[in-house]
Amino acid sequence: MKNNDWRDSLAALRGAMGEDATAEAAVEETVAEAPARQGRLDIVLEKKGRAGKCATIICGFTLADDEVDRIAADLKRSLGCGGSSRGGEILIQGDRRQDVLRLLTARGLKARII
Repeated sequence: MKNNDWRDSLAALRGAMGEDATAEAAVEETVAEAPARQGRLDIVLEKKGRAGKCATIICGFTLADDEVDRIAADLKRSLGCGGSSRGGEILIQGDRRQDVLRLLTARGLKARII
C-alpha cells in the first residue's frame, strides 16, 4: 500500500462528485486576498491591570473572528507563549513586539509598533 493512497481515493471521490479545479482555484484566491483586504495593524505594549506584567496587543483587524483566531493560534505556536484573541484583538503574553511584527509581515500583513 502506498503512503499517498488516500490522496488518490480523495481525487477519485472529487471527480465522482463533479468538483472541478475552478472551485479549488476560487477558494485559493479568497485565501490569498485575505491579507490584501486587511488594513494596517497596530502592535502595542500594555502593562495596566496586569500586576506589572506586560502583554503585547495586536489591534486593528478587519478580518472575520475565525481568521483572527487562526492567526492568534499561529502566533502563539510560533512564539511558544500564551495569549488569546477576543473582539478582533490578539493578546500575546510578554513583550514580543519585534517577534510579532516579524511574523505578521511574513504572513503578508501590514503592521507597525506603537
